[in-house]
Amino acid sequence: MGLIDSLKKAFSKPYKTISVAQAKDLLGSGATLIDVRSAQEWRTGRAPQAKHVPLDRLQGSTAGIQETRPVIAVCASGVRSASAARLLAAKGYDAYSVRGGMAAWRQAGEPVR
Repeated sequence: MGLIDSLKKAFSKPYKTISVAQAKDLLGSGATLIDVRSAQEWRTGRAPQAKHVPLDRLQGSTAGIQETRPVIAVCASGVRSASAARLLAAKGYDAYSVRGGMAAWRQAGEPVR
């Protein structure tokens, strides 16, 4: 492997950032959606199929999140979900972060409960 390939690997993201439409496709194929926002944010509205796993709890344990399925993280804007996806990818998960978070989810007209 050459220097360029080594640098690309060293600086590449171990997870993928995806659109709301791509997230919906993955969910339709059996992926798990986790919402990493705070409890207060969770109560303001969430995707119907999301599991609530706040980022601070995720940092300590991934219990209850199946490793055999892709995992999609969502937050308010995409920053915390990127951290969550990075953490999950480091633990061997096929991890994704929703670009734009719940703001993008709502803007796309997806259901919120």
